[in-house]
Amino acid sequence: MSVSVGNREIPLAVGAAAGAAAELVGYALVFIITSGSIRDNILRQATDIPTWKAVGWVFFNAHFVETMIDLGFFGSGTGSFIGGDDGFTTLLYAIPPLVLIAAGLAVGQYGDIDEPVEALTGAAGVVLGYLALVLVGLFLFPAQGTGPVFATGILLAGLVYPLVFGTVGGLIATVTD
Repeated sequence: MSVSVGNREIPLAVGAAAGAAAELVGYALVFIITSGSIRDNILRQATDIPTWKAVGWVFFNAHFVETMIDLGFFGSGTGSFIGGDDGFTTLLYAIPPLVLIAAGLAVGQYGDIDEPVEALTGAAGVVLGYLALVLVGLFLFPAQGTGPVFATGILLAGLVYPLVFGTVGGLIATVTD
């Protein structure tokens, strides 16, 4: 299956691969930036939650998806590990948009996009690839009742972010031709 972009048919697989690559690169960058601090965190060590899962929570937080935190007898709530006095740098919020803009730009360059409406069409594949790995993350990252909020994870991280920023990348491709 493919989408029409200008005079060219772009296989959805190209956009999906770009979207999946953007998700993997984004997670890897968040891992590089935060894993050392997470690994050394006393709370994480006491709960024995793997570092890669905790990094996943921060990666979703970078999409403004909060983490559901289960405190057992004390109840539950939501929160973010980015910002605040003890949080990670707010620069992490820039990672998802940047990798998705790069993915949209790559699809746009591949498809030789030269019209703004084509940028939106080209972003469809980016959404598919990114959404697929977001869903995988939503199932892999929860641990001991704590993990990304599922509904906002799908909506924000899986749909809104790749559609908006993948399209922005495609729009950039229209002017860099």
